[in-house]
Amino acid sequence: MRIDVISLVPEAFTPLPQLGVIGRALSRGIAELHLHNPRDFAQDRYRKVDDEPYGGGAGMVLKPEPMFAAFEAIPIVGKRSSLLMTPQGNLLHQSTLERWASTCDQLVILCGHYEGFDERIRTLADEEISIGDFVLTGGELPAMTVINGVVRLLPGTVGTAESLDQESHHGLLLEHPHYTRPAVFRDMEVPPVLRSGDHKAIAQWREEERLRRTRERRPDLYLRWQAQDPR
Repeated sequence: MRIDVISLVPEAFTPLPQLGVIGRALSRGIAELHLHNPRDFAQDRYRKVDDEPYGGGAGMVLKPEPMFAAFEAIPIVGKRSSLLMTPQGNLLHQSTLERWASTCDQLVILCGHYEGFDERIRTLADEEISIGDFVLTGGELPAMTVINGVVRLLPGTVGTAESLDQESHHGLLLEHPHYTRPAVFRDMEVPPVLRSGDHKAIAQWREEERLRRTRERRPDLYLRWQAQDPR
């Protein structure tokens, strides 16, 4: 997958190639990361990318010309989806990451900055995405969240692909508890079923724990799971 990011601070993304499995995926060509600075497409000698908002108000607004020019300079590779990082967007879910990872050859991520962006920039995006009901100084951290979440789902990134099937939010449920040695630590004991060697019983216990945890910790997810599950 090719990932293109339009950002005023592309240096924020330089740690990604050194970031564990994500870095290895980039170095092995499972994903490509390309960074584009709108300042390089500004039309004046001062490389100006922002201006005062019409109608007055606090802050500066990203100008449309550099953002459009940066976007239009990016080559199209296969099936492409463009994402605008904004607190007004749809909340990011695991199912959305899975959809992008399985259906897209290219993601173009636009990062806002300053007070906001000229409303016309929205027309560049296929989807507007938020990572939560809060505001950050720019779209770079949300963009890195998307990159991490998508790349780890690409074939070959995670050593054991089956591990993705039982993790939190896959199929809406939270993940079951994990334990390792020692069997007893400070009077806290590993559940006997996990030490029984009975794989059928272990699988049943893990499924029950997924349901219990989701019901107790995220009743909203549990209700969504119930609505789609025939059991």
